[in-house]
Amino acid sequence: MLRILMFAFFMLSGSLFAVAADEPAPGYHETPGWFKVSFLDLREDVKEATRAGRRVMLYFYQDGCPYCAKLLRDNFGQKTIADKTRRHFDVIAINIWGDSEVTDMAGRVAPEKSFAKSLRVQFTPTLLMLDERGEAALRLNGYIPPHKFAAALDFAAGRLEKKQSFTDYLAAHVREPASGKLHSEPWLLRPPLKLAVGKKAGKPLLVLFEQKECAACDELHGEAFPRPEVAALLRKFQVAQIDMASPESVQTPGGKTLPARDWAGKIGVFYTPSLVFFDVGGREVFRVEGYLRPFHLASSLDYVASGAYRNQPEFQRFIETRAAALRAKGKSVELMK
Repeated sequence: MLRILMFAFFMLSGSLFAVAADEPAPGYHETPGWFKVSFLDLREDVKEATRAGRRVMLYFYQDGCPYCAKLLRDNFGQKTIADKTRRHFDVIAINIWGDSEVTDMAGRVAPEKSFAKSLRVQFTPTLLMLDERGEAALRLNGYIPPHKFAAALDFAAGRLEKKQSFTDYLAAHVREPASGKLHSEPWLLRPPLKLAVGKKAGKPLLVLFEQKECAACDELHGEAFPRPEVAALLRKFQVAQIDMASPESVQTPGGKTLPARDWAGKIGVFYTPSLVFFDVGGREVFRVEGYLRPFHLASSLDYVASGAYRNQPEFQRFIETRAAALRAKGKSVELMK
């Protein structure tokens, strides 16, 4: 009888473990069935896509990522966007904490997490669209809304990266309902902007790249900046606002003087609002180039203001630690509120 009971116990245990193994990780978001099932040998993936007249799109994600869920729901959930993506791209999912082996274009083999780290993936989702040589045709660091995402698909699918910048392409092809104005704040540096001189202030510098036709800029100033936690962190910075469309000259932290729109193009800023952080010596140390809700905005500010970026190069690790510390103090952590 004892043997029978033990046998039954182990059979039941095995069944339970099997069920658990089949369950998705907490916070997992199901990807569309048309994503490519890949052996993660990018050399072969690029060859296959090229033969089919498509390009490879690497989708870097993590479980529990609300912006990944938003991309899958709000962007890929639209039939026109899904159809366009399927027609022009082979989409391959890469878990930034995953252990599956990835073979890069040089034949180097590394787990997903190391591959993502080597590419300095700081935000999820990050989308990397590869050309026929496996080089980056376009990179989107963080979530961008459907109308801009559709433009990104057209830009990369049309192989336009050699003809014009994505910044110029967006300016020519994307319009959105917005307030039509740049928002003034009492804590913004006043023009003319001499950002190299600002090094003497002893504070890190935050440069806000914005434009008048920008709904996310309206939201940033109207909802995020007034929040007490965000406002307190902003006081630890010098903050400058750059109109990405402006021909007015600005002195950069490096001491060069050039039109604001040229500086944005020179450092590869195309999304608005983008937040670019510089240390007290004028060196860029971090940037935010996608849509963020207040919690992640505050985390970005804290990441630089606290100096955590010096010891923790992975922003997502910092966010995990920061969220855990807030919860330990009994504070609520609402990622998308």
